[in-house]
Amino acid sequence: MRAICGRLKSDYSYSINIVYNNFPWPTPTDAQRARIEQTAQAILDARALYPDCSLADLYDELTMPPELRKAHQANDRAVMEAYGMPVKGTTESSCVAELMRRYQELTR
Repeated sequence: MRAICGRLKSDYSYSINIVYNNFPWPTPTDAQRARIEQTAQAILDARALYPDCSLADLYDELTMPPELRKAHQANDRAVMEAYGMPVKGTTESSCVAELMRRYQELTR
């Protein structure tokens, strides 16, 4: 997101055309797809526990609710597995580099 997202002042600007549709999606198995759906729902369920909090409140690095952090970590693992990337040892930079490599292959 930091590598390709636009900015408005110093804030990130999310856009379906800029951020989310640029990298190739994996081809998950039915079991992987079900796991990703399950972990994505767990994120929504964790957010619902805090109806009076804004996304800024929920995603503050220092005060993020533990159940939301755990739900995101589980989702990250499920998505990484669908991409065939190792969960351990994969950094944000190496993940972006791998996604960019796959994107370049698709656009050649």
